[in-house]
Amino acid sequence: QAYVLQNQGDTINLFQFRKPIAYSKTWQWQKSLVDARVAESQLPDCLLLLEHLDVYTLGRGANEANVLSACNNAEIFRVERGGDVTYHGPGQLVGYPILNLNRYRKDLHWYVRMLEQVVIQSIGDFGLHGERIQGLTGVWVQDHKVAAIGISVSKWITMHGFALNVNPDLSAFRNIIPCGINNRPVGSLCQLSSTPIAIQDVRQSVLHHFSKLFGINYNECPLPTLD
Repeated sequence: QAYVLQNQGDTINLFQFRKPIAYSKTWQWQKSLVDARVAESQLPDCLLLLEHLDVYTLGRGANEANVLSACNNAEIFRVERGGDVTYHGPGQLVGYPILNLNRYRKDLHWYVRMLEQVVIQSIGDFGLHGERIQGLTGVWVQDHKVAAIGISVSKWITMHGFALNVNPDLSAFRNIIPCGINNRPVGSLCQLSSTPIAIQDVRQSVLHHFSKLFGINYNECPLPTLD
């Protein structure tokens, strides 16, 4: 598959949270951003880049049997994205692109492959070879899943996105069957790299490759107050 620039330097709004934030706050904000763009399609696209406090989320088709334990009292949400159950927490870089695919390509498979490609190129900056596995969604390194992807779309406006394990507490994944896949382990960049990797450096690589692949520039915006 060819990965080509789809836009000609459009500018999107970038929101970077520097401290882990509760899942419910950004979930509600994502929904409000999507609703606004469904109503007014000329509004600019957005990218939210952040870490979450400990949380488990189940996609719209998730099997609750894949939640194996009480999850150490962490919050659990069932949400609109595709996919099964996953964990988010500190040390995991999460990206939520709010994109109007009318500006890029109205093809959800293409979009998911593009998010995978952002991750593959970003971790390549740290000497790690990311791979896809036929029939599955996400990115693997040395047969360990390091990135999960789950999206939802309303009137071609995207929501949810990708989660890249830089250095999270991997024991949190023991409470679930991650993404419903019980025969492939979850891993992190720091676990699989021979040298330390800082999440801030991964942020910069992700921003760079997202910009190049989607053909956009950033307008970094002040963060809203989320209740």
